[in-house]
Amino acid sequence: MEREKRGNLWTAMAHIVTALIGSSALALAWTFAQLGWVAGPVVLIGFSGVTYCTSAFLADCYRYPDPVTGAPNREFIDAVRCSLGPRKALWCAIVQYANIWATLVGYTVTTTASASAMHKVACAHRKGLVDGSSCSTPGGWGLYLMAAFCAIQVLLSQLPNLESISWISFGSVGSSFVYSSISLGLCIAKWASHGNFRGTLNGATASSPTDKFFNIFLAIGNIATAYAYMDILIEIQDTIKSPPSERKTMKRASLYGLSISTLFYLLLGLAGCAALGNDAPGNILDGVAFHEPFWLVDIANACVVVHFLTAYQVFAQPVFARLEGYVSSQWPGSWFVNANYNVHVPMTSTAAISLTPMKLTLRTAVIVLTTLVAGLLPFFNAVLGLLGAIGFWPLSVYFPVSMHIARLKIRRAQPRWWMLQAMSLCCLLISVGITAASIKDIANNLKKSKPFESN
Repeated sequence: MEREKRGNLWTAMAHIVTALIGSSALALAWTFAQLGWVAGPVVLIGFSGVTYCTSAFLADCYRYPDPVTGAPNREFIDAVRCSLGPRKALWCAIVQYANIWATLVGYTVTTTASASAMHKVACAHRKGLVDGSSCSTPGGWGLYLMAAFCAIQVLLSQLPNLESISWISFGSVGSSFVYSSISLGLCIAKWASHGNFRGTLNGATASSPTDKFFNIFLAIGNIATAYAYMDILIEIQDTIKSPPSERKTMKRASLYGLSISTLFYLLLGLAGCAALGNDAPGNILDGVAFHEPFWLVDIANACVVVHFLTAYQVFAQPVFARLEGYVSSQWPGSWFVNANYNVHVPMTSTAAISLTPMKLTLRTAVIVLTTLVAGLLPFFNAVLGLLGAIGFWPLSVYFPVSMHIARLKIRRAQPRWWMLQAMSLCCLLISVGITAASIKDIANNLKKSKPFESN
């Protein structure tokens, strides 16, 4: 018997919008500046269309073998296993969890960058500077910020599971809405102050054609990241009650959620490009593009910090669960797995957290490793582009398309088969280009940056 589910169209749509609108919104002004007034909106809408198409394919695979009456799949990996077999499911698991872990690295980088931007904004305001570009953070500042972020995540990680931290999502949703709205408002105000449409039709110039090529793919990578929610679509669909069938509700939720997000992305990208033109920074809240009113920019950056402090655990908990499940299956009778200690929560009368050596050790190790990698790669745009490259083609295109072909038994060489394979191949080539551009950008930044110092 299936468990009772209470989700509906609106809750599913809210989950999708929450998953989509995040750090990628901060890079849209730079993205549109690189692509230009024509290509920027075209690429954004193109990614939106491909994402909706493949999300519909994936929604049909929630139940197997029949999309209406079949047994439900609780996770993306389960759906892949039913449709494509255990080998593809293993590959999917590797890619999915690598993508989630890379997202945690990106969250750490973004949080540190936003906290550093608050210092730059305060410095520019105090000294009466035009912007915060000449304000450097104190020595070791990035290390201290990352250490503090790591410590907070270690504490939050000791909560048992995803259900026990559902309250965290409210902080994540609210803060995401605030900093995205402030970013849009600042761009509109900046454009209104000079009244000119800055930027170019062909995008920003670069020192060489090669740099221009790589900047274009970095920008495309930012857009790919902005539409990354496919790895949690099945989990969202698993919360929806029926009738009507979950797949119908999920398709409508994806349509509405993607439409809302795309409209917001267009507004922010176009407003940022019009306001700042080719001078748009990779992170619009980094203290260079805007530093006045300083209190408003600081509120936006504080909301970015709150967003990623909370959203980190939402993505980390599935990694913890999978890792701990594997260790438990290998050593079921071990003291390391089974020992349990109740620790009293300070300043409360009865609250306590249940700790196990396994949970304390494994979760802390994952968070510390993630923080170390983030400290070695403190580059906002390059990391954002690499996130898009890692997850876009396999999770958003290849697996949904392959499952759709298998479900409908579309034979090779049929026109529909050729169209689907052509779409998948194009997206693969784009992902390869994004990966190359991101790796080159990271390599260039490593030559002129110090570890644990945010850019």
